[in-house]
This record gives sequence, structure tokens and C-alpha cells, in this order.
Amino acid sequence: MGKTVIVFSGQGAQYPGMGKSLYENSPAAKAVFDMAESIRPGTIAQCFEGTKEELSVTINTQPCVFAVDLAAAAAIKESGVEASAVAGFSLGEIAALAFAGIMTYEDAFRLVCKRAEFMDQAAKDNPGTMAAVMKITPEAVEELCSGFEKAYPVNYNSPAQTVVACDNSEIDELCEKVKAQKGKAVRLAVSGAFHSPFMNDAAEKLAGYLQDVTLSEPSLPVYSNYTAMPYEGDMKKLISMQVNNPVRWQKIVENLIADGADRFLEAGPGKTLTSLTKKINADVTAINIENKEGLDALQ
Repeated sequence: MGKTVIVFSGQGAQYPGMGKSLYENSPAAKAVFDMAESIRPGTIAQCFEGTKEELSVTINTQPCVFAVDLAAAAAIKESGVEASAVAGFSLGEIAALAFAGIMTYEDAFRLVCKRAEFMDQAAKDNPGTMAAVMKITPEAVEELCSGFEKAYPVNYNSPAQTVVACDNSEIDELCEKVKAQKGKAVRLAVSGAFHSPFMNDAAEKLAGYLQDVTLSEPSLPVYSNYTAMPYEGDMKKLISMQVNNPVRWQKIVENLIADGADRFLEAGPGKTLTSLTKKINADVTAINIENKEGLDALQ
């Protein structure tokens, strides 16, 4: 019998109205939203009624996506499903840490609000952009980036998709070089060059903030974006270093499968991780849980 794992959506998966169905149909999900609302008034309204533009602002995106992620996972657990491990993409990793009991839901939500604030400021102080590179290997992307002063592979999403962060002045040339290698580059609508040295200031501030946050041993394995392995050792270091280092999503999924996972439940808005998981390994089951219909499919 294979294992079920829960993976948590990241920034970029947000959309207007996200989480409303969970709030209305799951007491456990409602409790998560109510917790978020008590700490950051207006979070529920932004999730359910906010515009696409409002939700795309980092200081709004991260708290709102976190709330939907954790609410979906709480609803999954409420339905009787037991996960053997968890992982989250970028922001989603904080929701995974909370779900695994490394920090309280309240502390995790406050951390996310600070993380968003620090990353937003770093993006303003060190402007950059990102592009998804497809149809060429991660190794080819690494080699291509080495020819630029400030271009970094930052999201290793699947064998055929790697996201690059770079300076605004270099993005056009980078996209042209991708095209010359018969690849495809798509500029992303993001406010910063995340998971790269452009975020060094944010990582440093987050490390400082974490000094006063109490962490506990996880109740189940949490796979780290930074190492692609379960959290161990200096957990605060792993949380802060995740901000300015690559997300090794393909390796995380491969390691989860090697450890027995064959059913991936994506908790949170959208189907991004569900799609990536199937591209990494078409033999596993991958389902996104973001509303009542998704929850019903678990029965």
C-alpha cells in the first residue's frame, strides 16, 4: 500500500474567491480562516472578494495563500485522510511546517506576514524579474545562466521547466538565448526575483525574526525546499535560507516517491503542483483539494 502526502501551493496560484467553498463546508477550514482573520483583519475578504490585482501584491498574496493552504489541509485531515509526509512550494513550505506541528498555526501565520513584508521590501530595494524556461534541461538552463552577471535558476519545477530569476536589464537577452536553444521562455508576472541573491536582505531579516519563534519537533516528515530532504538540524536556518535559495521541487517529489509516496494531495489554490507532479512522474496519483468538490473526491 502506497503513502499519501500533502503538498502545499505556493505564491502565484492565488485567484479571486479562493477558499470560500472550504470555509462554507468544513468546520476545520473555517477555524483556520478565523484564526488568520483574528491576527490580520481583512484576510477573509481578500481571499473571497479581493481582485486579481489586490491578491497579486506580495504582502496580500502570501497571507491569503497560506490561509487557503492550511485550511485545505485541515479539511483533508478532518475528512479522515492521514498524510505520511508533507512538503510545500516556497510559501507553501510554511503551511507544511505548521501542519506538521513545527510551529503553531498562529506563529506560522505571523511568520508569513513578516516573510511577505521582508520579501516585498527586498524586491523594491533590489529589483529583478523571473521567467519560466521550458523545453530545455535544467543543466542547460544552469549553463545559460552562468553567462550572465545576475541570472539564477531558482525553481527546479520538472525535467522540462526551470524558473530563472535575473536582473531586469538581462531578461530580454536571456529569453533570446533560450529561444536560440530551441527552448521557450515565458516572463512571469511577479514583483521580484525570488529565491535568488536578490532576496538576501529578506533572508537575513527572517533569520532575525525567527530567533524569537519557538519551534517543535515535527509530527511527520517535512521535505525542505533547500535540501529536498526531511527537515532536521537547524530548522530556523532552513526556513530563512529557503527565501534566497532555489526551490528543488522536482527532487522533493522524486524523494517522496522513493520513500513510498504514490498519492499527492495538493492543498491550496490551483493545480500547479498537481500538474508538476504528473510531469515528474506520470504513474502517481495527484489531486488538488481547493473546494468541496475536491474534498468529496477523497471519499
